[in-house]
Amino acid sequence: MTHDLTFVDGHFYAGGRWLPDVDTLVVRDGRIAAMGSGLPPEGEVVDLRGGWVLPGFHDAHVHPVQAGLEMNACDLSRAADVEGYLAVVAEHHAAHPVDGDGGEWLLGGGWSMEAFPGGVPEARLLDAVVGDRPVFLPNRDHHSAWVSTAALRLAGIDGSTPDPSDGRIERDRDGRPTGALHEGAMELVRALVPPADAAQRHAALMTAQAHLHSLGIVGWQDALVGEGLGMADSLDTYLDALRDGSLTAKVVAALWWDRARGDEQVADLVARRDRAAAAGLDAGSVKIMQDGVCETFTAAVIEPYLDAHGHATANVGLSFIEAADLARHVQQLDALGFQVHLHALGDRAVRDSLDAIEHAIDVNGRLGNRHHLAHVQIVHPDDVDRFGALDVTANAQPLWACLDDQMVDLTLPFLGEVAREQQYVFRSLVDAGAPLVFGSDWPVSSPDPLEGIQVAVTRREPGSALEPLLAGESVPLELAIDAYTRGSAWICRRDDSSGAIEVGRAADLVVLDRDLLALPHDQIASSRVVRTYVDGRLVFEA
Repeated sequence: MTHDLTFVDGHFYAGGRWLPDVDTLVVRDGRIAAMGSGLPPEGEVVDLRGGWVLPGFHDAHVHPVQAGLEMNACDLSRAADVEGYLAVVAEHHAAHPVDGDGGEWLLGGGWSMEAFPGGVPEARLLDAVVGDRPVFLPNRDHHSAWVSTAALRLAGIDGSTPDPSDGRIERDRDGRPTGALHEGAMELVRALVPPADAAQRHAALMTAQAHLHSLGIVGWQDALVGEGLGMADSLDTYLDALRDGSLTAKVVAALWWDRARGDEQVADLVARRDRAAAAGLDAGSVKIMQDGVCETFTAAVIEPYLDAHGHATANVGLSFIEAADLARHVQQLDALGFQVHLHALGDRAVRDSLDAIEHAIDVNGRLGNRHHLAHVQIVHPDDVDRFGALDVTANAQPLWACLDDQMVDLTLPFLGEVAREQQYVFRSLVDAGAPLVFGSDWPVSSPDPLEGIQVAVTRREPGSALEPLLAGESVPLELAIDAYTRGSAWICRRDDSSGAIEVGRAADLVVLDRDLLALPHDQIASSRVVRTYVDGRLVFEA
């Protein structure tokens, strides 16, 4: 099916500016065939009425199927505080009563830690709403879960249950579990939760895809395709959607590295990559999760965490894979042509990941596999220059680079002095020669690229009166746009076909309702997407 059309009366973006001599764009068979002024129309004529056209956005790190499952279940992201969460739970509980046929679990997720005292929810709050019903609700970052007393009982979790090596059970002063589970401790309950079936996973993908298209997103890298963190394996979900034509986005699948296994899984990853490629899906990336998050003191840090009184503790977080093993795994994957996508949030995890990539280069040479570190919340000053030297991409989530309740109350007070001054150092990384790409980590946070771009430029949460977070680490607007378009298309290996408005590239476009370049920087997120096109095909219209 061809997509031939002509856009007229538009403003088109390239190279950090609106092209002054271009108001018409011709698309043939989904590709940009001509650009100029007053060109003769071909195919369908689309009058943009002065609209502002950017390259379509690519999200470099996102979890669409899980996000869609949560949107289609008990979606706590619709609320912002404890009372709101409990109202959503009560509404879902009433609308989906226990059916006695395996439907007793109440599932969903999307709560934020800063809504609860100390960032820790309690089972008693759920019990008051749902009674003796098992509930499992991961938070937005999927590093913690809020569970009911019935769920704890079914899992056999009580005061005598030890913490797993890769997680922690929140307890009261007497050692009794209170209803919050972190990292590997979540698996104690999650193992009992019925998995989503194929129909539910497909519906979730469609829900998520529609939402992402509505935000101008034309493609993404799914940062966890496999069985991990409680997420169902979505490889077949994508392959089925490709076959039936319902997948309109351009997707790279980052295959999950199971940290409970070792080298023996490499052959399985190669087989999965080959099976995906035969169906037309790029699954040539492998996601390795090296540490947790600062808010639960599980991000791997160099300086120990502080306690509530500012004193150093013995806790330096969790490294899910020993540094020597990580180096060996990365070298093996690199040699096989995989891109390695590493979750590295704390500065020790960042250092171990850079060391692993450096080891791969020493053994294999520079193979150009575009390895990247996701999140990079804390980068030690000694490691900033290594990104450029090793050609390692910083895959950043710009919406997090600001002072919000979570940063102010649950993060900065517990970090060492050096780490506090090294939060999301985007400008330093760029100046050091690091490629910078942007993603959202949705459902952890909003997938709206315009919100992310605004924070990257202002270092302030939209609507917040708080001062910027390390204002010197802001980036110019054109660089922020590039990180969500050309940059993220590059990390998804589509730099020869997407990410820019140029003749010969795919007509992957987003039409905005106003001039992004003329807006005050604190109003960038007020822009709205009017239309989204993938290969010249309209996939969203406001």
